[in-house]
Amino acid sequence: MGILRLSHVDITVPDLDLATAYYTEVMGMDRVAVEDDRAFFKCWDEEDHHSLAVRYDPRVGMDRFTFKVEREDDLDGLEQAVERFGYRVDRVSRGEEVGQGESIRFETPSGHEMELVHEVEKLGSRLPKTDPHPAPPASGAIAPPRMDHLLVTAEEVGEATRFYLDVLGFRLTEQLLDGDGHQIGTWMERSHSPHDLAVVSGPNGGLHHFAYWLDDWDEVRKAADVLAHNAIQIDVGPTRHGITRGSTIYFFDPMGTRNEVFTGGYRPDPDFPTITWTEDNIGKAIFYYEGDLNERFMKVHT
Repeated sequence: MGILRLSHVDITVPDLDLATAYYTEVMGMDRVAVEDDRAFFKCWDEEDHHSLAVRYDPRVGMDRFTFKVEREDDLDGLEQAVERFGYRVDRVSRGEEVGQGESIRFETPSGHEMELVHEVEKLGSRLPKTDPHPAPPASGAIAPPRMDHLLVTAEEVGEATRFYLDVLGFRLTEQLLDGDGHQIGTWMERSHSPHDLAVVSGPNGGLHHFAYWLDDWDEVRKAADVLAHNAIQIDVGPTRHGITRGSTIYFFDPMGTRNEVFTGGYRPDPDFPTITWTEDNIGKAIFYYEGDLNERFMKVHT
């Protein structure tokens, strides 16, 4: 019961046409709906209505992020838990939000708007449910099968993390501690992946990146080829993380929002012991091969 996985990320862009071209032609997502000043996208193996919503706004940033819960009555239980923590919860009625039923929204301790939803319209994937091929025909795009996780920033990482763990039931897989033992980065999961959500030190309300899953390292290499062919700015990679053990590339969409493609890692069972990294090894923790961080990697949108 409780939270299943990441459902969708809602971002803002100053050029909706450019964003649509990038997320369809470079990333290889399907545009499934357009409404007023918003466009909605999904990956080829996702069943739900969308995993990315893009809204026109002069400012690059994030509106909210949404996680899916297993049962409808999970919304009631989690609403009560958030209110007991001292935060107001707003109900969004069925039909108010594109592609989904009733949901709850609230502000987290780090100033992000978070949404939880159970009922999401099913559009189906690009593959049939009888005798399917393992993947749709190849294209010139990256074409990830699904959205994987996101990383946000908080002025008080420990406080934000306690909220996700104690109130919403996330499990802590890895943490990065400063010299005084305070958390400056945490990685949490609900779907038995290395992380569905991560929080690192930075301004409240900040979005560092959201990430797509790829099936193996060879797909990451191919993604690098697509990015280079389309003159997309690569931030870091291809490389490997120490934290999560995943292989990765970080890059920017044309408006400056950081994306990631990610593969690998491990399967954390519910009794998985938390892995701790110390600040003196922060370089290897984030980028294991390079052992260092570049200045651009610290950029976030609020």
